[in-house]
Amino acid sequence: MIASPSTFQFDVDQIRSRFPALTITDNGAARVYLDNPGGTQMPQPALDRIHYYLTHQYANSGGVFRTSLETDQMLHDSRRAMADFLNAPSEDEIIFGPNMTSLTFTLSNVLKYWIHPNDEIIVTRLDHDANISPWLHLAEDVGARIRWIDFNPPDCRLNIDELEAILTDKTRLIAIGLASNSVGTINPVHKIASLARAYDVLIYVDAVQYAPHAPIDVQTLGVDFLTCSPYKFFGPHQGVLWGRYDLLDRLPAYKVRPAQEQPPHKFETGTQSHEGRAGTLGALEYLAWVGTQFGDKFRNQFPDFQERTLKLHAGMAAIQSYEQTLSKHLINGLKNIPGTTIWGITDTHRLDERVPTVTFTMNGHNPRVIAERMAKQNIFIWDGHYYAVETAERLGLDRSGGMVRVGMAHYNTIQELDRLLECLHRLQTKE
Repeated sequence: MIASPSTFQFDVDQIRSRFPALTITDNGAARVYLDNPGGTQMPQPALDRIHYYLTHQYANSGGVFRTSLETDQMLHDSRRAMADFLNAPSEDEIIFGPNMTSLTFTLSNVLKYWIHPNDEIIVTRLDHDANISPWLHLAEDVGARIRWIDFNPPDCRLNIDELEAILTDKTRLIAIGLASNSVGTINPVHKIASLARAYDVLIYVDAVQYAPHAPIDVQTLGVDFLTCSPYKFFGPHQGVLWGRYDLLDRLPAYKVRPAQEQPPHKFETGTQSHEGRAGTLGALEYLAWVGTQFGDKFRNQFPDFQERTLKLHAGMAAIQSYEQTLSKHLINGLKNIPGTTIWGITDTHRLDERVPTVTFTMNGHNPRVIAERMAKQNIFIWDGHYYAVETAERLGLDRSGGMVRVGMAHYNTIQELDRLLECLHRLQTKE
């Protein structure tokens, strides 16, 4: 349960002081970063970790000299911190890579040994294409069948009844997003996993859009694989794949012969981005600090967690609570602008069913033009389909420029949203 604003204090000014990018101005105008679904800004601890690594520890892994030994220790520390962030049973279940898309293609390629002709793979029309195309290619390669779950356009919630109708003994894998990167819907992954267990189906979860906004516990979700991207939760450009160790251990890996035979290393081909791993560690240290500063009211939600896992999850719960105030303010503000359609959940009593990624269209204005007009005011927002091509097509927006996307993070403020809303209102009313 999320603490109400009356019982929870979140010092956003203190948060913002940790992000150097938030102090930058252009021609006297402060930047408003509402482009966060495409990548968040980095806090000082992440920047410090990268700088320190490149300055003091820069080396390849596996040597007996100081910089290589310290590199190996940092790589281990980053893996352990990611395991704590996801409440994974073991750091050996954490695989790093360049991005979520590459990791998903890697896994889909090796899963072809487990999926056979006439088997079925279920995907959804609410997902980012990085959690659709790898499975389309896999199905084509092995002769499997793709089954689709649709969503309800008025509120953009998945039609779970369709899943129950198409789950059969032929189903081998369900690929689903924990939250939509286009319309913000949080999907009931735990329920889906429970339904799938009766058929011994693998569950592959894209948590990229969810990870910056709420705690993730892979053990509670009951899934088999989960991916996320540190550059979406205040770190550098990296991708992370978690998988159940028994599955990772059994899966084959395309690797060079000297590489280790065990997970996670057998899936981490070649030299990693060590500076990226250092920055990821710094981002997670920052999120643990958020838990220390603002997470007291949420600690009792995680009674059995060890200390760093507890701090990380309490911090993410605090972030979730604060961001819901931002979502409520933005949704209510957009409702007051004539000719504006919000795509997704707009009932502010249902904010626990969405992340603070809000998309909309405005009558008479192409989404690209709106984004360009906001950019002139130093307000950064997205337009288009954001690789959620199935979602845009299903909403009938694929040929009209898609949607405008405003993605909030915990360092954003009500004042920044008011600045956006004022500009949008002036644009629509031609004041």
